[in-house]
Amino acid sequence: MPKGWPKPVYDFKKNPLSEQGFELGRKLFYDPILSRDSTISCASCHLQYTGFAHTDHALSHGIEGRIGTRNAMSIMNLAWTKLFHWDGGVISLETQPINPITNPLEMDNALVNVLKKINQSKHYQKMFYNVFGDSVATTKNLLKAISQYTVSLVTYNSKYDKVMRHEKDVFFSSQEKNGYELFKRNCVTCHNEPMLTNNSFADNGLPLDTDYKDYGRVTITQNPKDSFNFRVPTLRNIEFTYPYMHDGRFKKLKEVINFYTDGRVKRRTLARELQKPIRLSENEKKDLIAFLLTLTDKEFLFNPKYSYPNNKTKTNQYNEK
Repeated sequence: MPKGWPKPVYDFKKNPLSEQGFELGRKLFYDPILSRDSTISCASCHLQYTGFAHTDHALSHGIEGRIGTRNAMSIMNLAWTKLFHWDGGVISLETQPINPITNPLEMDNALVNVLKKINQSKHYQKMFYNVFGDSVATTKNLLKAISQYTVSLVTYNSKYDKVMRHEKDVFFSSQEKNGYELFKRNCVTCHNEPMLTNNSFADNGLPLDTDYKDYGRVTITQNPKDSFNFRVPTLRNIEFTYPYMHDGRFKKLKEVINFYTDGRVKRRTLARELQKPIRLSENEKKDLIAFLLTLTDKEFLFNPKYSYPNNKTKTNQYNEK
């Protein structure tokens, strides 16, 4: 737990972490066995080196080339998250994988089929026994295992973090420092430090997409006040988690900043924090981007601990000969 961060909301008592549990979760995360035709895994849409997001296309892609309706969100610092997905339709990290596994546009599978395939594997039988004391995989333990991996994806070693911790010989450049001041004046009310998100849902003034006409959180709550409300994403590793917004309509950070200064739609549900115009010169936009780049944590993005388990990882101890 990074020093100075708020207390996690995840209940670790209900799913105590262990090294073997983490390794089992990692293996499941990277295993296409979860999909109906065993062609895609969780990692197919959540690549480590892009902040566990997906950069190749605006919307998620599932089996047989099926295209989803929203941009695949990044996965990081989930222990501090109460609600999941762009609309907050999932209230538990343990149950979150059910959606992509059963969604016909993603993995298009049924949990009973997943368990059948997993329970036919000798090395999975051994791994589940070592973690849960039962060689038979159940839905509960399957989801707990995946969560042990995803809840451990903590990013906190960016240049920004090191400056905030006053680490030796780490300082913002004058441009980054000016960008940080601009950030605090214009962005921090929604992208709170140190999480760089307030984990809420808001209407940021994004024009309605013409293809899917996605109104966001209102589809979950049925409250008209939640129209156009989408998750406020973390800005951590934002350099690598493009494309941006729930529909992936922006590919570059400059496009995002230009939208906030010149492209927002004014409507009744527009977030209170965005009611006043944001005015930035071209140089100030460059300074703001320079600061956003300090939120990149390459130690997280390229940490072999989180990567695909292979013969060089501890997962190998469970592989069949």
